[in-house]
Amino acid sequence: MDHAHPRPTHPTHPSAQPDRPAHSDHGTRPEHAAHHDHPQGAGHDTTGHDSADHAEILDLDAEVLDAPLATITAGLPLTSAPRHIVDLGCGTGAGTLALLRRFPGAEVTAVDSSAAHLRRLREKAEAQGAADRVRLVRTDLDARTWPGLGAPELVWASASLHHMADPADTLRRVHDLVVPGGLFAVVELDGFPRFLPGDAPAEAPGLEDRCHAALDRRHAGQVPHRGADWGPLLEAAGFTVEDRRTVAVALGPEDAGPAVGRYALASLRRVREGAAHALSVTDLTALDRLLDTDGPHSVLRRGDLAVRTERTVWAARRT
Repeated sequence: MDHAHPRPTHPTHPSAQPDRPAHSDHGTRPEHAAHHDHPQGAGHDTTGHDSADHAEILDLDAEVLDAPLATITAGLPLTSAPRHIVDLGCGTGAGTLALLRRFPGAEVTAVDSSAAHLRRLREKAEAQGAADRVRLVRTDLDARTWPGLGAPELVWASASLHHMADPADTLRRVHDLVVPGGLFAVVELDGFPRFLPGDAPAEAPGLEDRCHAALDRRHAGQVPHRGADWGPLLEAAGFTVEDRRTVAVALGPEDAGPAVGRYALASLRRVREGAAHALSVTDLTALDRLLDTDGPHSVLRRGDLAVRTERTVWAARRT
């Protein structure tokens, strides 16, 4: 699906431009630079090279994990097919496009603060012949007011809520946004996917575990809502939680697909940015060998890569 992730400063007057992405970028928040926790955008922008790297991870995540995402959308406890959906923190569109496929009669309002991500989403929607069913809105979800987002029967937020400055306020806004009887689907991740066997690499077995532990320590203070139980918070906002489930993803080397090497490379590069300060010389050297695309130990040359991750889904209804 934490996108230290680049974290934007919030403009005094947020940009809200439906249907046409803006072309100016906000600043970045330091805790987003190394961990994408998920592939959906948090409604926060990235700039320059970092934005391109982040978009690549989001696209690869969507490609490799398309089937688990389809399982999540198919399992939502909807009473009828929604006609209008809002995707909060849409990133480059993994959730938006999955929802369009799941609900062919629906239109999606896709909201993010990254102009680059919204442009990429538009390109993908056009390539799939669905551009006329997507409305793009660029805004900062932490801004005091949101632009008009209509009256959706379904609101989707994947890996975005834990980035909000005031998640309780965000949940109250969503409660007021969705129609009575409508559903709010919250999807959160357990962090970066894992790719290597536990005894890899040979010179530093367990390297990936130590990297993740370092990231967890770093993000404990920077992203305090990461890993939260959203059930009580949803109920406090007026929702009735109808379902909570964890979807475990375990794709072996034979199932992960041809993009898994690039996915692992892009993700481990982000991991290095956030964990390097806490790694031993031995671990850092081993990680750099995995990231050296020209070297014999490159992650791109490994035939044992798998994808292991989890998504937790809360489905809450406005009654």
